[in-house]
Amino acid sequence: MNRTIAIIGGTGAQGSGLAWRWARAGETVVIGSRDPARAAACAESIRQRFPAARITGQSNADAVAQADIVVLTVPFPAHIRLLKQLRPALTRPAVLVDTTVPLEATLGGSPTRLLSLWKGSAAELTASLVPETVQVAAAFHTVSAELLQGEGPLESDVLVCADHALARRLTCQLAEKIPGVRAIDAGGLDGARLLEHLTALLIRLNVRYRITDAGVRFTGLPLSGTPHGQD
Repeated sequence: MNRTIAIIGGTGAQGSGLAWRWARAGETVVIGSRDPARAAACAESIRQRFPAARITGQSNADAVAQADIVVLTVPFPAHIRLLKQLRPALTRPAVLVDTTVPLEATLGGSPTRLLSLWKGSAAELTASLVPETVQVAAAFHTVSAELLQGEGPLESDVLVCADHALARRLTCQLAEKIPGVRAIDAGGLDGARLLEHLTALLIRLNVRYRITDAGVRFTGLPLSGTPHGQD
């Protein structure tokens, strides 16, 4: 499939890790950043690892304007402001995958406290801020950024929530481009609230066991992760 994936906030650990995995899988990737030069440098570092990569770095707005799939990988404090800035660039039908978790760091502690949002979750808030032509999905909350940066399989499940079947299907396809990942269709976008709580739990486990790569695997589900008889 000929499509372009824009990763907003793509110079961070999670964003650049996803860019690396998808570029290596043959996808066309645009890394977006507030600083286009930094985005271009990040793209070049991936080309050095994988010379065949179809990847460039641009401003966030330029990346979004050409994308079929937009992946939002920014900290929550930048979330609302960035979406409002990018709304004019979201002029074409697209799927927006939100990885945001609204975490608040406790004083002197790790960021495991979830903020209460009036829309229920960061992804539902995103859906209220983008044009109606943009279908929002929530995914990749529980994937280790450190493992994404590596070479080996992740051996992890990725839960995908969206109100539109197309958004769920495309996001599941992207997830399974990453070796070792099984995508699980977790239903409507309101399920993002549960994903955010699960992420907070994984962060707590990482801190408690002094690791950085805790993930999730579910048993008893079909290998495809897609429920029988549903979209």
